Amino acid sequence: MKHTVGEPVDYFGCGAEELKRKKLFLFDMDGTIYNEDTVFDGTCQLLEYVENIGGKYVFITNNSSRSVVDYVAKIKRLGIRGEEENFFTSTQATIIYLKKKYPGAKIYCQGTRSLVKELVHAGLHITECVEENIDVVLAGFDTELTGQKLRNTCEILSTQEVAYIATNPDLCCPVSFGYVPDCGSICGIIETATGKRPVYIGKPEPVMIHLAREKFGYSAEETLIIGDRLYTDIAAGLNAGITSVCVLSGEAKEEEIINGDIKPTYTFQDVKELWKAIALPGSREAEN
Repeated sequence: MKHTVGEPVDYFGCGAEELKRKKLFLFDMDGTIYNEDTVFDGTCQLLEYVENIGGKYVFITNNSSRSVVDYVAKIKRLGIRGEEENFFTSTQATIIYLKKKYPGAKIYCQGTRSLVKELVHAGLHITECVEENIDVVLAGFDTELTGQKLRNTCEILSTQEVAYIATNPDLCCPVSFGYVPDCGSICGIIETATGKRPVYIGKPEPVMIHLAREKFGYSAEETLIIGDRLYTDIAAGLNAGITSVCVLSGEAKEEEIINGDIKPTYTFQDVKELWKAIALPGSREAEN
């Protein structure tokens, strides 16, 4: 694609001048700005750039294994600045959904202790046991998953008429050695055993994007989503009608972008390359 001299370009040589006009930056986390406890080069510089232009950054993650409080503690430990208002998670989106669709419901939760604590704190009626009169089964990305939890979930889905919800459809979560099964893969196991498929919340549904825009007062034209998964992050951007950037530091691969149906607006190798592109070569922001 043609571009003017001096204009920032993406991984495929596409002119990306419009990225310098963005003000609200919505970041995925795992595989985008860090991998487990390793912060990717360029993350802090890009966040500083957003602050310097008077913009806002929000972390919108599908990972429901941690609460917002836990996430704030983690990023601060990693040297990334952020408070609770800088986050919007699939758990928060799920809480909004459950309160709207199933007020007062008894909810069985297959998830981490952190997820359960956040749901209870939000005022939801949560159980982790097989009980009668359960209204909703909720599955999250459970890094504390046990065989007994899977048995409980399958028993309730097989013996009671319940709604079945999952926080997010991600198949894999990046870790230091590669990937581990995420919520979508866990739900695939359950579907094989029970024939039941959940309603997924979180990306690619556009709710987190819309709520972030409304909260901070930015237009769709001013908003950018950055992520490493085509079927969640990039699809969410498409569904919400905003510009999207796919980074190749996580799950998405170059050939999937070329050959697949879900196309990001722009592609960069990683957040460092995105930062270098929009900060303009030679500017103070782009200096090492």
